[in-house]
Amino acid sequence: MNSKQIIAALLLSLCGFGAQADDSLYQAFGGQPGMTRLMDDFVKRLVVDPRIGSFFQKTNQEQLKEQLSQQLCMVAGGPCQYKGADMASAHRDLEIGKSDFNALVEVLQQSMDAAGIPFGAQNRMLARLAPMHRDIITR
Repeated sequence: MNSKQIIAALLLSLCGFGAQADDSLYQAFGGQPGMTRLMDDFVKRLVVDPRIGSFFQKTNQEQLKEQLSQQLCMVAGGPCQYKGADMASAHRDLEIGKSDFNALVEVLQQSMDAAGIPFGAQNRMLARLAPMHRDIITR
């Protein structure tokens, strides 16, 4: 292999060409039906949670469930495309603190437990979602 071939191979591997997508996390969550069930439960829990429910009272809950399902599906390696606002824009004016974010994560964990999602899969999902805190916590 000459240097041009090596560089081309490296670029292709960095771009993900020729690599199969890993959808094992998506499958562990039950595919799209599992994501939808999870988000149905999650949103129901969010709106009644005394710590953060007020953030969701005036939200279109059906739209929220749909967007969260798309987003989790995409994050998990599924075939979905999230079409909602970016996290910074969506949360900019909400004055979300670290304790609010942590409460949301706790509610998500409750929903994942109730759905019977294996602990390892829960941790993998939370690890993929964790970097979003930079765009969500605004105070």
